[in-house]
Formats: sequence, C-alpha cells, structure tokens
Amino acid sequence: MFGWLFGYEAKRKQLLKKVPEGALRDYLSVPLPDINTHIDKVEILAVDFETTGLNAKQDKLLSVGFTTLKKQQISLKTSYHQIIKTKEQLEESNVIIHHITDSQKEQGKALAVVVETLLKALAGKVMLVHFARIERQFLTEACYELYGMAPIFPMIDTLALAKRRLDKRDVAYDPSELRLTNLRNNFQLPEHHAHNALNDAIATAELFMAQMSKVNKDGKATLKDVLL
Repeated sequence: MFGWLFGYEAKRKQLLKKVPEGALRDYLSVPLPDINTHIDKVEILAVDFETTGLNAKQDKLLSVGFTTLKKQQISLKTSYHQIIKTKEQLEESNVIIHHITDSQKEQGKALAVVVETLLKALAGKVMLVHFARIERQFLTEACYELYGMAPIFPMIDTLALAKRRLDKRDVAYDPSELRLTNLRNNFQLPEHHAHNALNDAIATAELFMAQMSKVNKDGKATLKDVLL
C-alpha cells in the first residue's frame, strides 16, 4: 500500500512538471488525501460509466454519472449525468442494456467536456466504483486521447471489498454474488434502475455506506483499509 501511494505521488509530481494548463493539470495539482484519514472524513466521488463495450482500446464511453459521498452521506445536489457524443453507430444489443439511443448520443456533449467535468469533481477526492477495471481503463484511455498522458486514479471498489469478505470465509461462492444488484439485495437495499450511469453511481455509494456500517462500527476505519 505505501509503495503504491509513493508511486502515485511520484507520478503525480512528475506529470505536473510537464502537463499543460487545463483540466488534467488542475486535477494533478491536488494531492490524494492522507491514507490514515478516517474514512468518514474522506471526500469520495462515486462514479459509473456506460460504454459501447468492455474493451477500452476499441470501445467508447457513452455516458458518465457521479455523485459525492462524505461523512456517510450522499450529496445529491452534486449529482451529474451526461451522455457523450460519439460517431459510432450503436449496436442494438448494447442499446437494450443502457437504453441510450443514437439520437440521444448525437445530442450528447463532447468527450473533452465530460472528462473535464469529471476531473474537476474528482480533484482531491477518491473515486468509488463497482468493478474498477471499467472506470480505470476507460478513463485512462480518455485521458491519453485528450491529453496524451494519464495519472493513476486511486479507487475504492465495492466489488473488491465484497470479495475480500467472501474470501475470508474460505468457502466456495458463486461469482454472481459480487454483482451490484445481488450485493445490494444482501444488504436489503431497494432495487434500482440499473445500467444508467448516475443511478449506478448512487447505487454504488449506497452499497459502500452499507458495507461501512458493518466494517466501521467503531469509526476507526481509514482510507488505507478500503483502497483498492
């Protein structure tokens, strides 16, 4: 963990020396919160992406949703949802999942505008996601496309937290138990409209709050205890 954070800080400072003025520089100018900070005092941004597929090298970001979480409270006034304008024709099988149509996509905002908004909101916060590979890889690719470079994004992953708990039981389990909907059901959280970026971001924030209610009963859990 300490080695990872040293690498993060070293890369952040290194990139600051050569990144031009703009959204990425503004993001890199704000350091990561101290890993010994109690989790209730860490500002967190719950984030979710909808994409045209699972391959960040070939597929595209379709929409971004996020909301802020602090002191175990979700600030809905900070919520953001935006469809991204892309040139690619959407596959019918993909539309069935995320319900974003070609006409909606054509009315979306440019990738640069949406990523800039996300980076501005993310500065000084830790990203919270469910299944980090998607958000990490697609945001990294977007930054390379827009800025020619990308930082390391520190993340909390509700899937990873759930997997740690299940692995400690040392008994076999069905990987489907780690799906966002199934984990929420285990905590008796209400059903949510899945595959909408903002809805899933809020659902992830709610799941994280429920997870912390179990592991942070004494209020002593710190950022280093939950970082991916």
